[in-house]
Amino acid sequence: MAAREFDPFRLDVEAFAKEGASLEGRWPLAQLDRLAESALAEPESGTEAVAGREVSWQVRGELRALRGGDSQIWLHTIAGAELPLECQRCLKPVVTTVDARRSFLFVRGEDTAAQLDADSEHDVLALTRALDLRELIEDELLLALPLVPRHEVCPSPLTMSAADDEPAAETPPHPFAGLAALKRGSNLN
Repeated sequence: MAAREFDPFRLDVEAFAKEGASLEGRWPLAQLDRLAESALAEPESGTEAVAGREVSWQVRGELRALRGGDSQIWLHTIAGAELPLECQRCLKPVVTTVDARRSFLFVRGEDTAAQLDADSEHDVLALTRALDLRELIEDELLLALPLVPRHEVCPSPLTMSAADDEPAAETPPHPFAGLAALKRGSNLN
């Protein structure tokens, strides 16, 4: 019996899990719009730095038998990409490896998924017959982006702005300093 072909853009998650199937591939980063927008544009050319970059991904379906005859539908994902981001120290490009590994439990119905997701340590999604894997992978990579991208050691020393070169202005007197002086001078004892 020949293995069934699965479309990553319209994945029947239940059938995929029942077969214990797996898929893997690469997509051009430019096809993942939201993730590509996070990448830094090349300053010299003004072009996007996503040209030639790819997102690699793997997914595997699993049907876990439970006591009582029911089964759980699981989808395990692994994705990765290298993105040019802006270093938050030196403001120069820093190529950052972004990896996402996640397993999802699929259940029937949005309400059931929302309730289980709130009560469970697992990621729970509503079962669908047409899951767009590219959208799911993109979401996971966006969540895996570093909050503060930076070089381990910045390639060039940080330059100081003109405001940093100016001496600090004198600190204004404390508003109650005058009152304290009056109190000391009046010696009401």
